[in-house]
Amino acid sequence: RCRTLSKAKQTSESIELGILLALSGGIMDAYSYMARGKVFANAQTGNMLLFGIYLSGGRWNMALHYFFPILAFTAGIMLADIVRTKGSTKLHWRQLSVLFEAVILLGVSFIPLSMNLLANSLTSLACGIQVESFRKIHGHGIATTMCIGNLRSATQNFCDYISRKDWQNLRNTFLYFGIIGCFILGAILGNRAISYLGKRAILTSVILLCVSFIIMFIDREKERLQEE
Repeated sequence: RCRTLSKAKQTSESIELGILLALSGGIMDAYSYMARGKVFANAQTGNMLLFGIYLSGGRWNMALHYFFPILAFTAGIMLADIVRTKGSTKLHWRQLSVLFEAVILLGVSFIPLSMNLLANSLTSLACGIQVESFRKIHGHGIATTMCIGNLRSATQNFCDYISRKDWQNLRNTFLYFGIIGCFILGAILGNRAISYLGKRAILTSVILLCVSFIIMFIDREKERLQEE
């Protein structure tokens, strides 16, 4: 039986968790861009571009506005890797990553709008943790915080389906495009939340991360053994 038709071996690779994280990823990017001075929480390519543009124009303050989130994103990747290598006797390391994300973003919700540089840096820190901790869904390399790699993989699988007529490629296409759609939906939800909650809108992402933390207690291996 095709792996994509069965349950994921680990909850951290399940479609339901991927949906929650992609929604959260879209919310974080919409929040940092729309509510915190047009900085990307996830799309560090955009931040690098703007950093270079402002640097070339000698606008040092604006350049730093984009440089520190890049550093924070990098630090988030490193932090997730440290959590992975150190491990935990009670919680899976990915659960700890999600918990750290939620706590960081909860703190961001209390940071005043006059301190957007700090807020954006912390949000990017959380995004770095997520992008390093969750890199697969049903064994396929999928990002829940950015879309360009998913778009490439979706298009490649669709082209392979056209040439080979392999239904597995078509299923993969829908999987990748589905995660992209969830990210976009998260951006929509995030933008709407800003209209009602302002700087507290990031709490919608915190809620999704808390739900992700809870469902990761599900032991997929035990479920599969019971079904067999």
